[in-house]
Amino acid sequence: MNLWMIASIGFLMCMIPCGIAAFRGSPMERLLGLEMGGIVVTMFLLVMAEALGRPNFYDIGLTMALLAFGGGLVFTRFLERWL
Repeated sequence: MNLWMIASIGFLMCMIPCGIAAFRGSPMERLLGLEMGGIVVTMFLLVMAEALGRPNFYDIGLTMALLAFGGGLVFTRFLERWL
């Protein structure tokens, strides 16, 4: 286990507050939990690519960044009347 794996475990622990906000909050807090969760998952995937020594896996993390941004926009579009 190297330092990158420990950092990835730390990013997984950061998903707990994001999940709580996404499941139990008001619509604005849910949007915040979704966006923050997307950022944390992106960083987790990038750190895991470095931990495993697989630079080909960086593409997965960067793709996740684009998908998380698009997902936040879709979520905002559906909830715009309450936000």
